[in-house]
Amino acid sequence: MSGLRADGFPEEAVRARARAGTAEVFPPAGEYGAALFGAAPAPGVPDALDELRLVPPVFMPRRLERLIDLGREPSYEDVDLGTGIGGFTSRLPLYLSAFGSTRAGSGDLGVAAARQAARLGIPMVIGENMVPVHGYGSSSALLERVASYAGELPDGVGGVVVQQSTEDADSEVWNLLYSDPGSRPLRDSGRLGFELKAGQGAKPGLGGMTVVGAAEAERLGGRFAVRDLLGDPDGRLLRCATPGTFTEEIVRQQLRFMRNNFPLARTWVKFHPGRDIARAAATAWAAGADAVTVDGAEGGTGWAPRVFLEAAGLPLGECLRRVGSPAGDLLASGRMWEGGRAVRALALGATAVGLGRAALLAVDEDPESGLVRLVEAIALEVRLLVSALGKYRPADLSPEDLWSPRTPAPGPAPLPVPEPS
Repeated sequence: MSGLRADGFPEEAVRARARAGTAEVFPPAGEYGAALFGAAPAPGVPDALDELRLVPPVFMPRRLERLIDLGREPSYEDVDLGTGIGGFTSRLPLYLSAFGSTRAGSGDLGVAAARQAARLGIPMVIGENMVPVHGYGSSSALLERVASYAGELPDGVGGVVVQQSTEDADSEVWNLLYSDPGSRPLRDSGRLGFELKAGQGAKPGLGGMTVVGAAEAERLGGRFAVRDLLGDPDGRLLRCATPGTFTEEIVRQQLRFMRNNFPLARTWVKFHPGRDIARAAATAWAAGADAVTVDGAEGGTGWAPRVFLEAAGLPLGECLRRVGSPAGDLLASGRMWEGGRAVRALALGATAVGLGRAALLAVDEDPESGLVRLVEAIALEVRLLVSALGKYRPADLSPEDLWSPRTPAPGPAPLPVPEPS
């Protein structure tokens, strides 16, 4: 090098690209399966959801109603967190988000998370490309997770939802699972669902991506695009799925197909955080979707190009603002790990929120009870906050429970005029 400098310019990032080329578009290949990837708030830019504050009122008529119903002063323990989620009964307004076929989520951690989600009585979503990547059979990763969940699930609660993308459709994933004797108890008890995956928060507009070795690349090459883009000295390659093509009519037709061909299964749709998210959600609900999942730009567990994590997709808070008052069950995911963010999302219209990276970290910490303890902590915070707002069900939350520093304070409300004595 000549010693040329470019002060005030991202010189080191440019030089890294000059050295490594396309490998710099992605995180280091060696981090695959060992790190979880999702967008973080940009430095100095407030998160649209986290900047909101929960604002309890002074006068609480619903607390009075609860007091009369109970015959005593209510407490946070009287908050009922039972929630209907996309046609399932859940003990909490939470669900286990999709992990997909990435190494971090499709192995032992995914099975441990499935068992604990079942014990909690919350629904679980299984992500795309499980069958095209891992196959389908008695020892497949998909069926292992389904069996682990079903084996711990109490009667009357929970449910398993299986995503399908373009490659999954070619493998007839839904047909296989719907007719499988192992999943029949879930299906016949109304606790099996299918989710049409139209996008994801970590890389909106792209399909799934994973890092594979040479032998696996040869096996998957007929179903996926496998490219040498990572500059990995160990020969690891990038496996890319197709994102699928969607219009309003295609979504309507897909939902009609799902409802007609799998009448005993619940019908969900997952959208990426697109600028037309309100229109997409309304289209799905009008076509009969039991739930619409909105995956904010903060969502993600597996693998994504750096530029997508830093620059693509609407934040979850903005997605919820654009959807407004939902016409059906609205599920929200993206950096959920504690009760405050969850309650803000619920107040903006979400029916339930999904745990992705937080769930994997929790089961990595303790494969037996880590997720259970994490959820117990979140549930306590939710009860405390909902009770403080003078409400006793998550469904009673509304935007009136939130304050934004960007919104002018309302003027003083007029006092009622006393009647003449």
